[in-house]
Amino acid sequence: MTEVDLAGRVVELVRRLAGPGAEAEVVVTRADLALTRFANSFIHQNVAESGTTVRLRLHADGRTAAGSGSLVDPDGLTALVERTLSAARLCPPDPAWPGLTPPTPVPSGAAVDEATAAASPDERAARVRAFVDAVDGLEAAGYCRTAYRSGAFANSAGHSAVGRAAEAAMDGIARAGGADGVARQSADRLADLDGGALGARAAAKARAAADPVELPPGRYEVVLEPAAVADLLQNLAWYGFNGKRYAERQSFAEPGAAQFDPAVTLVDDPPHASGLPYDLEGTPRRALPLVEAGTTRAVAHDRRSGAEAGTGSTGHGMVGASTFGPLPHNLRLLPTGAPTGVAAGQLSAGVTGAVADPDTAALVAGMARGLLVSDFWYTRVLDPKQLVVTGLTRNGVWLVEDGVPTRAVRDFRFTESYPRALGPGRVLGLGRAPVRQPDRMDGSWWEAPALRLASWNFTGGASG
Repeated sequence: MTEVDLAGRVVELVRRLAGPGAEAEVVVTRADLALTRFANSFIHQNVAESGTTVRLRLHADGRTAAGSGSLVDPDGLTALVERTLSAARLCPPDPAWPGLTPPTPVPSGAAVDEATAAASPDERAARVRAFVDAVDGLEAAGYCRTAYRSGAFANSAGHSAVGRAAEAAMDGIARAGGADGVARQSADRLADLDGGALGARAAAKARAAADPVELPPGRYEVVLEPAAVADLLQNLAWYGFNGKRYAERQSFAEPGAAQFDPAVTLVDDPPHASGLPYDLEGTPRRALPLVEAGTTRAVAHDRRSGAEAGTGSTGHGMVGASTFGPLPHNLRLLPTGAPTGVAAGQLSAGVTGAVADPDTAALVAGMARGLLVSDFWYTRVLDPKQLVVTGLTRNGVWLVEDGVPTRAVRDFRFTESYPRALGPGRVLGLGRAPVRQPDRMDGSWWEAPALRLASWNFTGGASG
């Protein structure tokens, strides 16, 4: 039975068991996920999982409940409907129920790369081998993964949609003594992941990170590489452009206000990559400008938060939205052309081990004194309203003097307001080569170029 047939069958079961007045929406998703993991420069695990999930949300007698299951035979589907109906009877009334998505055209979505959807363990292992060969004797660890999803949506209002998606990602580190270098990338096609190039980048950075010195805490000008910028985007999505947090006045976002530097344009852009073209409520997923040239324009909504705000859904219905809120999870920081003050002909100059690509080199070249930061991790929010975040650097930090990385630096702890760091006058340059970074959430990714900022608040050593 296809995903379309399964979705239709569940809607009919709801009508039969709950009566014609019940409202129901069903999402059926089949996922084929595969992962090849390596450590100590050897593949130690290859796993694959295929499964079908049926998610049901229904509204009956003024009460709403949701349920899910993976049994798709008639008995399994009937049991799903019966237990969700039983749960609805125990739920409190839901006067804010926003209703079902009406019949709406849904775009077909980006093309699916069939080779990625059907990728074999040997094809993932070939990328791992290329990564390990490229680190040239250093210890290597990481993973290469592929994913294929197909799905269907149907509701009792007559709306339906179908979609398919495929993606690939690789994330690896190289270790030289106690120093690590990282390289990671997500793509629609496995063929676009160059394990050798990623391994060479990680190794160059690991070697350049040897013998770090300790610098005093304080505010430093920084160039953040795409992996570090991805952490900014993720936290901005979760705590800033979240329709639930905005309605609860727990978000910094002020639509219509110039809260960011004019260089900042942020778009949640699902159609930019392969992904299912509808959300959990069947709303089409389209590009949503969140910040345009520094001015905040919107936050993400599902049907419930959109109805409360009077704006409607932006296509961000998702599992857990009632708890965490509707989130952007395909966020892009758009490049703005050549970095400030650097001619295009200079982009190939000044590439060293620490500066592993011309894009970053162009930003570093304009810095009198500051830090080049590869990556952030263990970031935690201290003040959700102002989005003050504390966290650690990792995988390489370098002191930059007169446009040249001069010494590796020990990792720092930082405490910084992300919106403040990106505020008016604080963005000194953007790269022109965005890199898509993978995320652990299904179908999520963050895409950004390197970013030069006027100030970042480092509060102490990583162990402090």
